[in-house]
Amino acid sequence: MAGEAEAVAPVRRLKRAERREQILDAATSAFSRSGYTATGLEDIAAAAGISRAILYRHFDSKAELYQQVLDRVCQRLYAETGEGEYTQASIDGLVRAAAQDPDGFRLLFDRAAREPEFAAEMLRFRDNMTKAAHRYLVEVVKDPAWAVWAAQMAATTAIGAVLAWLDAGQPDPGLVAARIRRTVEGVIEAARTEN
Repeated sequence: MAGEAEAVAPVRRLKRAERREQILDAATSAFSRSGYTATGLEDIAAAAGISRAILYRHFDSKAELYQQVLDRVCQRLYAETGEGEYTQASIDGLVRAAAQDPDGFRLLFDRAAREPEFAAEMLRFRDNMTKAAHRYLVEVVKDPAWAVWAAQMAATTAIGAVLAWLDAGQPDPGLVAARIRRTVEGVIEAARTEN
């Protein structure tokens, strides 16, 4: 009826951990889109639907927030791929992690790689991938120098292929891991060739 106030549903307050995840999600998207330097805390607060004061209750600075975003991406990647081991399922895990968090994957392997203050996180993950691949490859590639080359190329190829897949709109999600695996196997085969 006219004159009566409409009932407004009460706004549910988020628990601290839920709010933190909400902020991290918004920050991941914003940083992935514009990079560290061009993204302001106001942008992140607006994307999260909160005030800057609430953002500062969870994070002391933009640098801390960025680092926490990168840490969360790496934790997800390690959970999906396994830390320090290379198996046939490693590439499946890499693709799963990228599909679950494409902005985070792009942020870690594209944006953060160009941010001198934060590139170490990406390099650490890539170095772990390379070491895991090398432990596997020393068993199948006779020449030690070519095993090192193949391990570096396997990591570079897998990451680049996943980024290209994301950029192409994630075609054929059920087939992409097998196709990336075949590409990496081509690198391994090239390293094994004695001529």
